[in-house]
Amino acid sequence: MSDVSFDDEWGAAKAATMRLNQAPATDSGGSGPKSGSGDYVIHDDELGDIGHTAYGLFNGLGPGGKHAGAASESAGTSLKGDGFDTGSALTEVNRTWETQVKTLLQACAHISNHLDHTKASRKNDDDWIQAQLRHFAPIPGKDGAVSASQINKYFR
Repeated sequence: MSDVSFDDEWGAAKAATMRLNQAPATDSGGSGPKSGSGDYVIHDDELGDIGHTAYGLFNGLGPGGKHAGAASESAGTSLKGDGFDTGSALTEVNRTWETQVKTLLQACAHISNHLDHTKASRKNDDDWIQAQLRHFAPIPGKDGAVSASQINKYFR
């Protein structure tokens, strides 16, 4: 029997486990949080860069990933016709390659489309909140503050 209590063991396990809602703090730029911040922050221009890269990969991978397909298929068929087992293997590798290229193309398209949607959705949300705060804006000549109860509605 161990002399370590449950509370001690649990505390050690919790201390050793990385929190899922935080990333290591960085002060060197990039998308990571600054020291002392627990939130992951990404800026619109970074989303645009990632989306643009995914779109570029999508456009280049389509033709680039297929350029040897016809030649590989033809070589596989020819080798198989000449009685070489390598022909069947080459044909199978070519089909697997084509499947992988299609999967990667779909992933790039999803990333690009999702980031486009995320940027547009975030802008729409910001515009809506701005309009709501304007709607509930105080009367001119008052202190210029929106009431806490109105602001609190956006955090539910």
